[in-house]
Amino acid sequence: MRACPLCNGFQQLHKYCSKCGGILLDAGKITDYLDDYSAYMEMDLMKFLDGKRDSLKNHQCIHLLYCSQCHEEEHAIIQET
Repeated sequence: MRACPLCNGFQQLHKYCSKCGGILLDAGKITDYLDDYSAYMEMDLMKFLDGKRDSLKNHQCIHLLYCSQCHEEEHAIIQET
């Protein structure tokens, strides 16, 4: 079974904001923000709702990134290993 290296703490994200160049903070899976209970739903099922058509088939986890300097939000496609 594959796992997201960010969700499981195997690696850290090092990306910079495309707007201001500030450090982007990983805010977790994008699907965790759909509603109050989405963080507790089965992960493969939630991949149908993450906005990326092939994330389940391609073993990808979509994360929300946040810039604390300019408050910009970005998405990152993380390859599961």
